[in-house]
Amino acid sequence: MVVKYGGRQWRHWAHPEFSRPVYYWDWTMVHNVTCIAEDSYGDQYPVTEETFSGFGLVNMTAVEDDALDRCAAESGGDPTCYLATCTNF
Repeated sequence: MVVKYGGRQWRHWAHPEFSRPVYYWDWTMVHNVTCIAEDSYGDQYPVTEETFSGFGLVNMTAVEDDALDRCAAESGGDPTCYLATCTNF
């Protein structure tokens, strides 16, 4: 599912705190980011967002959270949703 960056599609899930990954990407080449959250059954909830000029590591939290929010919303509130991976293209 492609969504606009910063557009809240799902209700925010107050998930437990976790260590955020650090991405060593060439940020000038990033045009889209996909993050995937996974629930306890192994179902995956990808979210792809278009980026903007100046998009960088500080903006990743919003994309990661959108994937987690989608997982929580569409899995029936599975409290074990976690961030599986993020990639860019």
